[in-house]
Amino acid sequence: MDPKLRAESLTDDGKAPHPTPRFKVCCIASVAEAMIAVRHGASAVGLVSAMPSGPGVISEESIAKIAASVPPGVATFLLTSSRDAGEIIAQQRRCGVNTVQLCDRPLPGVMGELRDALSGIRFVQVIHVVDESAIEEARHAASTADALLLDSGNPRKAIKELGGTGRVHDWSISRRIRESVDVPVFLAGGLTPENVADAVRQVRPFGVDVCSGLRTGGHLDEDKLVRFVRSLA
Repeated sequence: MDPKLRAESLTDDGKAPHPTPRFKVCCIASVAEAMIAVRHGASAVGLVSAMPSGPGVISEESIAKIAASVPPGVATFLLTSSRDAGEIIAQQRRCGVNTVQLCDRPLPGVMGELRDALSGIRFVQVIHVVDESAIEEARHAASTADALLLDSGNPRKAIKELGGTGRVHDWSISRRIRESVDVPVFLAGGLTPENVADAVRQVRPFGVDVCSGLRTGGHLDEDKLVRFVRSLA
């Protein structure tokens, strides 16, 4: 059974446990950080290309090197701020990742062009949960994306925030989104070892995504990662 459908079939009445969500460690900066994440069970690593703001940006050369080092079965997410099909296609081919995370809303027709050019690549659309308008945006995006990622950025700002804010958004909206779409939903935005269990209890996402909540002094903190994983169990 599809993991999303399996999760949806369970209830909150205590008769059946919810499956442990998958987790993605984002803002990976080196092969060494990627290996730490993989060793502790990450199902995906996030590799951040050029963004208008926020942490974790590395060169495409570094992204390609890290993506090539990750073992089969672990997804490599290229985070892109581009909205243009040609630019995104070229980025994916340079970086060699198996998943593209669209951090901004793509231009009309872009998803069809991406599907035609990048067979076998998965596409995850970020929805920034600023307010309840995110629900309809998510429903629309779910018709073309393989999964959604609910984050706490704000693309309406003069300098767009497309992730990495460290802020928690309204999880009740995220739950409504998760209940209204038929694709897997990842929850992001201000998650930490201390709050992730509550976030999962409230939203019941397919997976969770974390960046700043696992970093100390700009580096992936293995102790925080261990505590984060324990909180998910």
